[in-house]
Amino acid sequence: MERRNSATLLLLDPGEREPRAHGHPARNIAIRCGWGRLIFGHTYPDARELAETLRGETDNERDLVLYLRDPHVVLSHAPQELFLDPSHTYRLWMSNYLPGRCLPRGFVVRRLQRRTDAETINRILRTHAMAPMDAEFVWEHRDSGMFTYLVAEDPQSGEIIGTVTGVDHERAFDDPENGASLWCLAVDRQASYPGVGRALVTSLADHFAARGRAFLDLSVMHDNREAIRLYEDLGFVRVPVFCIKKKNSINEPLYIGPDIGADLNPYAQIIVDEARRRGIAVEVIDAPRGYFSLTLGGRSIVCRESLSEATSAIAMSRCQDKAVTLDLCRAGGLRVPAQQPAGAAAENRAFLAAHGRIVVKPVDGEQGRGIGLDIRTAEELEAAIRAAQRFSQNIVLEEQVEGTDLRIVVIDYQVVAAAVRRPPRVTGNGDDTVRMLITALSRRRQAATRGESRIPIDEETERCVSRGGYDLDDVLPVGKSIQVRATANLHTGGTIHDVTADLGPQLAAVAVRAARIIGIPVTGLDLLVADPGGTDYVLIEANERPGLANHEPQPTAEKFIDFLFPQSRRP
Repeated sequence: MERRNSATLLLLDPGEREPRAHGHPARNIAIRCGWGRLIFGHTYPDARELAETLRGETDNERDLVLYLRDPHVVLSHAPQELFLDPSHTYRLWMSNYLPGRCLPRGFVVRRLQRRTDAETINRILRTHAMAPMDAEFVWEHRDSGMFTYLVAEDPQSGEIIGTVTGVDHERAFDDPENGASLWCLAVDRQASYPGVGRALVTSLADHFAARGRAFLDLSVMHDNREAIRLYEDLGFVRVPVFCIKKKNSINEPLYIGPDIGADLNPYAQIIVDEARRRGIAVEVIDAPRGYFSLTLGGRSIVCRESLSEATSAIAMSRCQDKAVTLDLCRAGGLRVPAQQPAGAAAENRAFLAAHGRIVVKPVDGEQGRGIGLDIRTAEELEAAIRAAQRFSQNIVLEEQVEGTDLRIVVIDYQVVAAAVRRPPRVTGNGDDTVRMLITALSRRRQAATRGESRIPIDEETERCVSRGGYDLDDVLPVGKSIQVRATANLHTGGTIHDVTADLGPQLAAVAVRAARIIGIPVTGLDLLVADPGGTDYVLIEANERPGLANHEPQPTAEKFIDFLFPQSRRP
């Protein structure tokens, strides 16, 4: 046991339990959790001492003080260093809770079992901008009794799709109130199963109910409406206690107030946030369309998301015209698919007959709009051309190439991120129709991307569902998974999975070479590959305005600002 800041401070590691005299409550309790310390404010009789404890937060951790009824008194002892966290505390009274009422459907919830589980938990937490946990700490203390680590697992793929952590207050410090708390609830944004978060919360509640705990508490941001709806639906109620934290770079968004780019979309916001952190002046020009200007040292640059004045008009026009992109890259020795403009019906059918399966797309489309994949019949071809013409009168036909959809982001002619993109899929629970599952998945994708991703229920979706052997109004059996869109575009519900660490050097070189051929310093290259770590590829298009926010936690925004303002680079 380590004692710091006070002779009475109990900084407990899992497995340690501080004896206390009969009838005397434990004092000054702080528990190491792997991401920082959970400090129980109600065990501190001295507000000054509590403030000093929180001020002792280390650089690589994030501490928090919970169970405060008079936070203003604690803040008065360090007003420049501490702040009141804008979160609500909710409590589930076990006397009102009915265990076992929400069972996983199609996936499983289990205890943490492998070291890799702890590493995967951190991947999910990072995608939600949550502080990661020390994976070694989690693994070492998985059976401590003080902590309970649960994960949701997709039995088909073996992937971890959600996580939650429980802290047993009674086992931590003989809590006289016999309570427990819930932390680090996060669901993989790409999960195709509905109800993962609900199942994790209820599984943890069942666990603590079996232990005889009196209540389960949690802290949730005041504006996290989706989570609050879930908790209130499960029976959690607000309790009048508060949380304080130390001002640091991780917590900065919680205490600096709304910024000038509050109405920007995620692709512009991530760049504006990075610029402001470096002291670069930001002026929002047109928030709905993502236009803003950045100024530093007398130099101003206008951007539209990741498209800036550093990209020439020629390079932009080359990217916008998909036929030009492929012609240039083909001439530069890169592998590209066969392509021809849509023309007379006979010519279109001849191209289809020559390749068997083709893609129809607008020449200057974006965000997956108007693209028809896996076209096999003359009837599908005509319908796909009509659909594409809603977005452009210039349509191209392209041979369908099999492979994994790989996006590589190049900034300043260097690879910054790579991700595999997959079409949206739904997984049955035995109760809901395909249409209902798609609608629920679309809601989750919209919430996860601030409205940037949604799955339209249109002719293309109906065609994909039909190819999977179902109709939109059929009930999908438990565990049955089907693809509901042909394209992997994020804006139509596709999911994105980071593979930067696995990208092979040959494919990285292809992306840089393509960017140089086009003459564009910031771009997203789309390839179809057999393996992101391999060498086989077909380059299908380049994008002049790649969505940098889609590749977190890779440092895309940092590299973009480095490129525009190299003098602002961090040491």
